[in-house]
Parts: sequence; structure tokens; C-alpha cells
Amino acid sequence: MALTFPALPRPTLRRALPALADRPSLPAAATVLLVCVPTGEKDVTAAVHVTAADLASLALVTLTALNLLRGKLPVLSRATCMLFGGIVVAAAVATIGSIDPATSVTGFVRLTQVFVLVPAGVLCALRDRTDQRLVLGSFVLAALIQGVVGAHQYLTRTGASYTGQPIRAVGTFGALDIMAMSTVVSYGLLAALALALGERGPGGNVRLRRAMFAAAAFLTFPLAVSFSRGSWIATAVAATVLLLRVDARLLVRGAVLGLAAAVVLVGGLGLGASGVTERLSSIGSVSAAPDQSVSDRYDLWATAGRIWQDHPVHGAGPKAFPKLRDSHAPLRLSSGSDAADSTIGFQREPLLSPHNMYFLVLSEQGLIGITAYAALFLGLLLGCLRHRRGPALAALALLTWVLVDFLYADIGGTTTVLTSVVLGLAARAAVQGVDLEPKGHAGAESDERQASAARAGARNVGSGSECPGGERAMSL
Repeated sequence: MALTFPALPRPTLRRALPALADRPSLPAAATVLLVCVPTGEKDVTAAVHVTAADLASLALVTLTALNLLRGKLPVLSRATCMLFGGIVVAAAVATIGSIDPATSVTGFVRLTQVFVLVPAGVLCALRDRTDQRLVLGSFVLAALIQGVVGAHQYLTRTGASYTGQPIRAVGTFGALDIMAMSTVVSYGLLAALALALGERGPGGNVRLRRAMFAAAAFLTFPLAVSFSRGSWIATAVAATVLLLRVDARLLVRGAVLGLAAAVVLVGGLGLGASGVTERLSSIGSVSAAPDQSVSDRYDLWATAGRIWQDHPVHGAGPKAFPKLRDSHAPLRLSSGSDAADSTIGFQREPLLSPHNMYFLVLSEQGLIGITAYAALFLGLLLGCLRHRRGPALAALALLTWVLVDFLYADIGGTTTVLTSVVLGLAARAAVQGVDLEPKGHAGAESDERQASAARAGARNVGSGSECPGGERAMSL
């Protein structure tokens, strides 16, 4: 007797995937927002540390691959492919010549994820300004969430330890990922400021402009009480570049307003006065009389330089720095940095990287690697500088922040995936003005436009160069 079973309904997942594939900016925005999901007091320097944001970025890459199989990806120019492909080639060469190829394979995968796959996924996902503003809005929302938590930690003295007091704002990340909150808040502040400036003029949205200015103003407080000198410097430089790009007069007015706000908040109300002024004054002494953290950073840079001298062409291999640190470091280098809060108590975290992305690439990937990264960063920066309006302003500010921050920090920790999203935004801004038409897109309006262009013999449409089949090539 044959058994029969009732027909099962069509799985929800099979219905959802095509919908997400048609609007891949949603997982890109989710990648940013899911950074706020607490991971507990896990060691963020562990070899395998997968977060909810990492899983969202994996979904974005998967949808990009799905669109590739469906023939619905925009056409990337040869220059774009070469810039991102150079990162893969450099990492592969460094892995093959590594002192420990088995360990370097995991580093190769991570570098490919952070600097190639996720940025390429974001680049292909942001097809128009609506997509770009969605992702930038997610940066602002994530920053507001972390900013509220961080401000509460400072005001209620429930944050991480700073000068022996539990006042350092760390958001939902905890003391083991001490820089994460200031990174998210910095990104959100710059995105809000850029979105507000983009709404200037008679056709701008007044309510959006005021809301973004208000968000940026609020975020200055949690950024201040994060006591992160690196984030302060990077944010100041990025905001200066942004304001100069829009209108130099705004820079003067912004500086005056910022100084006035600082006087009122710190001098008048006393918010953050006990730590902010001391931390600010220490910035000027980083060369003459550096504190222990700065001194350790200088020693780590020197260590990376010595490793590179031993492996000048292709470096020692991804993830090789921790293995070679002790044999190349000066004796005065500390064994680690201190971390403490009410949850983990006191811990000493090892110094496993040079805390400078450029030195890290130089030591682990050599001249081949640093050339590939320099080409990518320079190409993205020049592409962003070509535009003065819209989401390109935000991409320029965020990319500037990353490039400055890389002078005294490197990838690692919960917010690493946000670096990937910023690189994708910058790549998209480099082709600002092109509404990306997916390869193989079917539609009456698109077909009519292509037919009209063919009849007219048009070789260039809009701001993108026309390719066979009406596809626009994206070029940096």
C-alpha cells in the first residue's frame, strides 16, 4: 500500500531569499545594526570570534553570490576588480610564504572577508541613493543606541575602569573591547553630520537636517566620555575634511560652536571634566612624555618594523605577528594592557598586534601587501573626493576616519565588520550618480530605455559608461 503525504507549503526561506536578493541593502544595514548585539565578555582577540554582525555580513555575501548566479549583478570595471583583487593576491602570496602557513590560512580568509568580499557585497548592494541612506541611517541608529548606553554608564558610574573609577563608556561591548563603542559612535556622528549637510539648500529636507544635527550633537558626549584619544583625533580630522569639502565657512562656525558647547558642558556643567581635560592634555605629550600605553605602541611599531626587515617582500604571513613579537620586541614592552569592569573584574590582555594597520600589513604581507592596500585606499579616497554632495560626503568622512584610525589601530574586535561596510560605501561613492542597474534586469522601462539608447547610437548614458546590453560599468 502506497503512503501519501499532504503537500507541504512552500518554505518561507525560499520566498524570502529572492526578495532579499532584490534588495540586498537590507542585510548590509542589518550588518551595521547587529554590531550592537552584546556578545558577552568574550575574548575578542580569540582566533575564532563570530558575532551576529559577522553572520549578517555572511548573508550579504551569500546574496551577492546568489545574484551572481542569477545574472543580476552590476558590471564592475577592470580597475575596480584589480584594486580589490590585489588584496587577495597579496594575502595569498604572504600565506604561501608564511612562517606558519596553516595559521596564516585563517588570516587569509579573514583579510579576504574584511577587505574584499564584504566591501564588494556592499558595493553591489547599494544600487541607488535610497540604499546608501538606509545604510548610513543604520550607522546613526547604532551610534545612538551605543551612545545612550555609554552616557548612562558614565553618569551612573557603571562603565569600564578609567583612572581607577568605573566611568569609561563602553556601550554594550564591555571592557575587553574597549574601543568598540567609540568607533560606532564616531561613525554615527560623522554619518549624521554628513546627512545633515547633504540636506542644505532650498530643496533639502528641513526635518531630516535638524534631526541629524541633533543626533550629531548628542553623540559628542558619549564620544567624549569614551576617553578614546584615537577616536577623538580621527573624528576631528574626518569632520574637518567633511566641512572643508562642503564649505570652509562651516568649519569656522562648527569650531566656534563646538568650543562653546565644550565650555558649557565641561566647564559649566562639569560633564566629563575629571577625565576629558586630562585625556586631552595627554595628546600633546605623546612624543615628549608618552604614557605607558603610548610607549608600548611605539615599541610595537618598532617590533613590526624589525619583522618586516627579516621578511621584506611578502612578509612573515597573516597572523604571524604574535608568534614573532617576543623575538623582535624591546625588553621594555609591557606584557599586556589592563582591562577592568564590574563584570570581568581585572584582567590583563596580551598585546597581539602592532596597533597600526599599516605596520601590521608591512610586517605580515611585506612590500607586496602594503602596495596593494595603498592602491586600494588611495583609489577609494580619490574617488570620494570627486563628489561634493549626497551620501558621497558621508563615505568620504567615514573613509577618512578609518585611514586616520589605522595609524594607531588595526582590524580586530567586534566592529571590524564595520570597516568592511565603510570600504563598500566608499567604493559606491566613487561611482556616485550611477544608479546601478542589475545585470540581466528585466522590465519594460529598462528595455525601452535600452532600445532608445541603441536607436540613438548612444555610447554614454548618465554618468556611467554604457556596456553591451545596457549595463553600466562601475569604475573607481
